[in-house]
Amino acid sequence: MTIKQIEQSIEGLDLDKALEKLYCFKDEFGDKVDKIIEKYEKKKLKYEKELNRYLGMCIYEKEAYQRGYKMIAGIDEAGRGPLAGPVVAAAVILPQDVFIEGLNDSKKLSETQREKLFDVINDKALGVGIGIVDEKQIDQINILNATKVAMKLAVCNLKIAPDILFIDSLRLDDINIVQNPIIKGDAKSVSIAAASIIAKVTRDRILKEMDAKYPMYGFSKHKGYGTGEHIEAIKKYGICPIHRVSFTKNFVV
Repeated sequence: MTIKQIEQSIEGLDLDKALEKLYCFKDEFGDKVDKIIEKYEKKKLKYEKELNRYLGMCIYEKEAYQRGYKMIAGIDEAGRGPLAGPVVAAAVILPQDVFIEGLNDSKKLSETQREKLFDVINDKALGVGIGIVDEKQIDQINILNATKVAMKLAVCNLKIAPDILFIDSLRLDDINIVQNPIIKGDAKSVSIAAASIIAKVTRDRILKEMDAKYPMYGFSKHKGYGTGEHIEAIKKYGICPIHRVSFTKNFVV
């Protein structure tokens, strides 16, 4: 067998089985397979490191399962700080013992990584709910209250009822479900991290659509945040219908 044929023969196998087969090939083909073995050993170390990181983000979930909770909904939002567009919240219920490689706080991921994980989460989750509160309601009730409304909507839009909520930092009023607010939860809980990705990607897609409608503001680049470019555009063109009046009044002449 050639090196290429050896590599083809282990494609699709999990790392342990691939290495087991490679060591069998070593008995037959000798040093010829050493580089492939080294490559797969590195892959295994990388995988184990990622798995351990992920398991470290499952501590809150593990404790909740041990206490008898079965449907844990992680909740997070995107868009509290921008000058334009809605605040978007997501609620995600993951299966127990699921491993989603690369899952992390959305702020620690690139746009490409978030987009890929968005599809994986939607595919593997038991339930995903989205809540959106637009800029007009944000101006009416303030961003904190709007965030809480979006989070409640996200919970209501879950197809499966959760029995406990893991929320990034906040506590929701008037909701009859056990809550566990976790400070910096998007970096500590896989459920909240998953919600942070769903919320961020959903909101970014909305702002990209708005960029086509209001191209002078550059929404596809900054997603409504107060960059220098965005503030200069507001000063030049004024605000558009998706700007938050309460956030932009200091920039409008």
